[in-house]
Amino acid sequence: MTQANSMESPVYQGQFGEFSITPSDRQSVIIYRGGLMVAALSFAIATVLLFWQGTTPAILTSLSVLYACFCLALGVSLLTIHIYLQVLHRFLQVCWAIGAVTALTVIFTRPDPFVVTVYHEAIALVGIGFTFVALTGIYFKEAFCFNRLETKLLTPLVPLLILGHLSGLLTPSMEKILLAVWAILFLVFALRKAGQDIPSDIGDKSVFAYLKEQEKAGS
Repeated sequence: MTQANSMESPVYQGQFGEFSITPSDRQSVIIYRGGLMVAALSFAIATVLLFWQGTTPAILTSLSVLYACFCLALGVSLLTIHIYLQVLHRFLQVCWAIGAVTALTVIFTRPDPFVVTVYHEAIALVGIGFTFVALTGIYFKEAFCFNRLETKLLTPLVPLLILGHLSGLLTPSMEKILLAVWAILFLVFALRKAGQDIPSDIGDKSVFAYLKEQEKAGS
């Protein structure tokens, strides 16, 4: 998209007409990126604690808290992410909601610590896995839109680790390696997003307007 000359309110030429970026648009991008940063930091800290101290009672409690931070932050990002296809946006939000409800169910109905239950019970991991479907959707969107190497690697890595654990095809040492790579690449992704120009994350608003009109016309 091209930018017209305007110092006060830049006007962009989109595929279906001109549009401008409002302070609200910019704020939503900042919130989206902030959510990703909190999620990535929570995930990275949890991984470091697990590798450093193991599964002591204090660490297991800390992992549950960090997972809650990760999940909430991811939910915030999914509320503010800019995705052209509304149906895809809603699908990712529904996946996150299923995973969040599963997590709450596990926490309040299982006697073992949250992380232990998810690791050992396939049904719990399948339910929690919907949250990671939503996260993978973000990785895929970022890889498709911005051609980022880390998200290209993360998109197949997340399902590989989860499905590999469920099927028993991965050894514990292989799982640790993949988990470490995931944590590192997720942090790299969040850090790189923080320095990206805001308009590129908003996208072509004329496409959003066009799709909205088409939806109204078809209803």
